[in-house]
Amino acid sequence: MITAQSVNHRDLGPHLPGISSTEAKKRRVERAVHDEQLTAQVFLALLLAHLPPGKILMSLDRTTWEHGESPLNLLVLGAVVHGFTIPLYWVALDHTGNSDTRARMWVVSKLLEALPARRWKGLVADREFIGAEWFRFLRRKGIRRAVRICKDTVLEELAAETWFQDLQQGQFRMIAEKTQVFGERMRVVATRSPAGDLVIIATDFGVWETWKLYKLRWSIECTFSSQKMRGFDLERTGVTDKGRLERLFGLVTLAWLSCLRVGVWRHETQPIRVLAHGRRAMSLVRYGSELLHNVLRWVPHQLAEILQVLLRPFSSLEREKSEVVIY
Repeated sequence: MITAQSVNHRDLGPHLPGISSTEAKKRRVERAVHDEQLTAQVFLALLLAHLPPGKILMSLDRTTWEHGESPLNLLVLGAVVHGFTIPLYWVALDHTGNSDTRARMWVVSKLLEALPARRWKGLVADREFIGAEWFRFLRRKGIRRAVRICKDTVLEELAAETWFQDLQQGQFRMIAEKTQVFGERMRVVATRSPAGDLVIIATDFGVWETWKLYKLRWSIECTFSSQKMRGFDLERTGVTDKGRLERLFGLVTLAWLSCLRVGVWRHETQPIRVLAHGRRAMSLVRYGSELLHNVLRWVPHQLAEILQVLLRPFSSLEREKSEVVIY
């Protein structure tokens, strides 16, 4: 996958070693995706080994696309590391649209079996992931929450947007006291984005920490983007069976994580060039993919060094610089 930059079976086949025919190699790829020994527990064990020590922020979201008339819908829970979210547990939904509360609770419960709540810094999620039962479940599991809520959510008999209707772009405000949000006593903070959208967050964190953590929710979107057309072209897959799709997503995640791990290591010794507008010339995933692709194809003597990197977990996450603007 790393060398082919694709998940399509016909693209992957020619990259397999051996003198077999292209059709035979394609069938080998298919057998891998069909292999029921590749369970969620196998993928989780491999992925957890890469996590840094200490508390880790978790992010929950869905990624969707279509294959012909078949909608593909994955609910993904992962750990925020180096500006991306490493998928740890996922489930293919058998319907389009939003996930239901039971599916979310199941995914969180399965991850808690391997990664206890004391390792979770908290959970960030978008407006889809709301509801009384869901919020209560997270509290009972000891998971701190920072979840965006809808503008029409009722807070103390008023719609949430009413509390913040005069909020200007760049301003940041909190309801003075904790209030009932879907039956839970939580802080409610809000800001208005540069585009003018009102962002309202129900949280168990302090005001400034909430804003800093919630911005990291976008890291899961960066992951999905680099697994799709910007990386492994996941949307091109013809796999629609739920079990096989989950296994394929696991294989893609392992390949993607290898690129991120190598990218972080490479950046530590050869920092990515920063462009005039202040952003890096490429992402850490692309940086690692570039090196891995070259080594796998042309520099086999460097493979031993790369493998040693891939066997090491990420180091402790550096304390991120605050990006909070004073209003």
